[in-house]
Amino acid sequence: MEGKREKVRKRRLPSVAAALAAVTLLLTTGASGGTAISSPSVEAAEPSFYKAVPTKKMGTQPETRAKALPEDAGELEALPCPLPETEAVADTYFDDAVFLGDSRTEGLALYSGLKTGHFYTTVGATVESVFTKKNFETESGEKTPLLDAVAEQSCGKIYIMLGINELGWSKTETYYKQYAKLIDRVREDHPEAKIVLQSIPPVSAKQEAKKTYVNNARISDYNAVIRTLAEEKACYFLDVAACLTDGDGFLPKDLNFDGIHLNPAGCKVWLNYLRTHSLEEEAIAAGKAG
Repeated sequence: MEGKREKVRKRRLPSVAAALAAVTLLLTTGASGGTAISSPSVEAAEPSFYKAVPTKKMGTQPETRAKALPEDAGELEALPCPLPETEAVADTYFDDAVFLGDSRTEGLALYSGLKTGHFYTTVGATVESVFTKKNFETESGEKTPLLDAVAEQSCGKIYIMLGINELGWSKTETYYKQYAKLIDRVREDHPEAKIVLQSIPPVSAKQEAKKTYVNNARISDYNAVIRTLAEEKACYFLDVAACLTDGDGFLPKDLNFDGIHLNPAGCKVWLNYLRTHSLEEEAIAAGKAG
């Protein structure tokens, strides 16, 4: 976009060795009572004081639906949801892409092998913390909120995956409303960019057996919210979870480090899914026809 500063392709990420040495779960105290899931690495014990909270199905929020829709909203709403499979694109397709997310997206930068794109991630990031928490380090060494950093980055498409750290929030509606605000902010900063909301991959059978709030029923509830928001806000919905779920509904054990974070093999599966579900208009049309 005109007027935006071109920044380095990727922020400074920790070395693979350092990431593998990090602790998996890091407790934080936030306004919404969430718990942060740390770097993609070794497994650690989880807190037991949270319980999964029953959720209710989200309905359309008229005041949210009417806000900050692009001029071509009708065209986007007509697209299949989720995005269909397309011909694989070259990695240069991601030259103008921003990836906004938490430690799972950090894993994509570390382990997928993708050498292009702009990664804006912090461990423990949520749809709330990206607005105000100054934990993203810019090239100048300044600490700034993730959304402020993304606002300065020229881009044509923005891939968002946030939600694993919000699973402990008491109300699914809080996640819905805060995610809606995030979409509005991103669209305000980048009105011409294509916004892609990615579904949250499941956790492993081993993680599920722990019976904590980090469970697949909760993730399914949040994915329903994400899909609803994609339809209401005229964003693209990319069902990344579909390629990272086994026949029993779990994250395959050979694709993860700790039941939550993807290992290099899992990140490569994710990247291949991105390559074969592009936003090119001709590719989308071909996918719809197929």
